[in-house]
Amino acid sequence: MNPTPAPEGTQSPEAPPAPSCYRHPQHESYIRCTRCERYICPDCMHDAPVGHQCPECVRAGHKGMREARTVFGARSNAVPVLTYVLIALNVLAYLLELARPTTVERFDNLGQGVLGPDGMAYRLQDPSTLPPGFHLVGIAHGEWYRLLTSAFLHQPQGQGSFGILHILLNMYSLWLFGRVMEVQLGRVRFLALYLLSAVGGSVLGYVISPTEAALGASGAIFGLVGAYFLMTRRMHSDPLGGGRQLIGSVVWLVASAGITSWQGHLGGLLTGLLLGTAFVFAPRRARAVVQVAAVLAVGTLLVVAVLAQTAALTG
Repeated sequence: MNPTPAPEGTQSPEAPPAPSCYRHPQHESYIRCTRCERYICPDCMHDAPVGHQCPECVRAGHKGMREARTVFGARSNAVPVLTYVLIALNVLAYLLELARPTTVERFDNLGQGVLGPDGMAYRLQDPSTLPPGFHLVGIAHGEWYRLLTSAFLHQPQGQGSFGILHILLNMYSLWLFGRVMEVQLGRVRFLALYLLSAVGGSVLGYVISPTEAALGASGAIFGLVGAYFLMTRRMHSDPLGGGRQLIGSVVWLVASAGITSWQGHLGGLLTGLLLGTAFVFAPRRARAVVQVAAVLAVGTLLVVAVLAQTAALTG
C-alpha cells in the first residue's frame, strides 16, 4: 500500500532542538549528570562511581565529606607555617639585641633585680637603699612579660660561652622537631605546647633562681622533645629518634648545670611531658575537652607558682 501524500501547502513537524550543556549552551550534549540529571558537556564531566557528575554536584558532595585528620586531631594537609614564624621571630629578636644590647636586660627572665640609669641590670642587694636613678625590676615587680619574652632572646655574640651558636642550635632543633609536631598536632596545639613549655622553663627558673637572669628558647625546645617522645610511642614510629633525643636532652640538662639555665631546660621538659600526655593520649571522643582542660590546668599551675614566689620575694 502506498502512503498517502501530505496535502499541498502543509509542512512536516520540525524536529526538537538537540540538548545542550547547562553551563555551555553552545555545546551539544546527550550526557546527563547522575545526581541532578542536567545535560553536561565533556568539559563539565567529572567521573563518579556511576556515570558522570557536574561541577556543582561534585562541590556539594565534597562539603559533606569528613576532613581527614591525624590521630591527634590535626588536619592531615597542614603546613608548618608557625614553625617558620617562630624561627623568624627568634632571629628578629637576635638582630634587635645586636642593634640594642640593653634589650637583653629589659626582657630577659630576671626574677628580681635593679636596673641602673645605664640600662643595665644589677643584682638586688638591699631594696631599701637604692641609689638615685636605680629602680627595682623583674618578674617579682610586675614584669610578668619577661616569662615569655626571655624565650625569644639569645646570648648575643661575644657574651657568655656560646654567642651565635646559642641561637643556631635552638633554631635547628625548632626546625627539626617543629615541622613534624605542628603537622601532627595542628597549629593551635603546637603553639600552646611551645609557648607553655617556654613559660614553664621561665617559671622554674624564677622559682629556683630569682636573682639569676636567663634567656633562650631552650625551655620550649625541651618541651617539644618531651612531647615528641610521647608522640612517637603512640604512633609506633620514630623518624627523628625521639628516644635518643630525650636521653640526650637529659644528659645535656645535667652536664650544662652551672653553664646554662638548667632550671629552664627542666621546666620546659616537664611542661612538655605534661601537655604531651594530654595531647597524645586523650581519648578520641573527649579529645578536645581533655586537651583544653590540660592547657588550662598547666597554665593555672604556672600562674600559681609565679604568684607564690612573688609573694615570698616581696613579702
